[in-house]
Amino acid sequence: MPLPPRVPEIGALDLLLSVARLGSLGKAAKEHGISQPAAASRIRNMERLTGVPLIVRSATGSRLTDEGAVIADWAGRVIDAAAALDAGISALRGQQASRIQLACSMTIAEYLLPGWLSELRRRRPDTTIGLQVVNSAKVVELVLGGAVDLGFVEGAEPAEGLDSQVVAEDQLSLVVHPDHPWARRGRPVRAAELAAEALISREPGSGTRYVLDHELDRLGYHTRPNPVMELSSTTAIKAAVEAGLGPAVLSSLALAEDVAQGKVVVVPTSGLDLQRSLRLVLRAGEQLSPALRDVVAAAGGSAGRR
Repeated sequence: MPLPPRVPEIGALDLLLSVARLGSLGKAAKEHGISQPAAASRIRNMERLTGVPLIVRSATGSRLTDEGAVIADWAGRVIDAAAALDAGISALRGQQASRIQLACSMTIAEYLLPGWLSELRRRRPDTTIGLQVVNSAKVVELVLGGAVDLGFVEGAEPAEGLDSQVVAEDQLSLVVHPDHPWARRGRPVRAAELAAEALISREPGSGTRYVLDHELDRLGYHTRPNPVMELSSTTAIKAAVEAGLGPAVLSSLALAEDVAQGKVVVVPTSGLDLQRSLRLVLRAGEQLSPALRDVVAAAGGSAGRR
């Protein structure tokens, strides 16, 4: 959707942060490679856009107003998110000529990888990353085939020929549209009920699909209805749930904002273990180079290999 009309452009927000840090509009302008009049013009435009005064200039420098300090605090989060986005885009663009090749499952790529890549860039600013975003089964195939150095997968136990390391834990949750009957029931959905329900689902080979299917098979529910539809991303599934097309089981990583905004409702379940581990995988016995060790560190991996 279009940005709200009062949201300034990122360059102006970054300039405001520089004024706050340096205490001088002139120094901030020099840091950004623009003239002081151009910097002043950007600040004035931002003040018109937001409707509040942002800086106070004096003979000794410039300081933020109270309103400007609040906006600068919010702007810092936007700039951090932009840096993470830039790191991800750079990784995608560097796919063909990189020194490190990664493959990552969809959910991890959408909700965890940007932060990891931002941390990796901080540790190794000159390292180029090639990235393929595919489902977990394809990640395993790429790692085993030597097409990538490391992979990140969801849920499934590592295949033969791979070492793995847990980098995060995740919980799958049942979600429905607020008008769905399950959104108003006073008791959890039992495993048998979920097994009998047609869901909006990820495609076969995805980590999310594997965990749910494996758990229902473990409980003896081998025959289940065909999905309402199969979609290749969590974002697409959330949109389908929000449109009232059916329930879905999704990663908790993806749900906080949508639940807070009332777009979907998380429904408790009983008799199901939908906890899963998110893993880094690499070819068995392969020694990590210093650069790859930094990838592991950026992902927060602390558990031993198995």
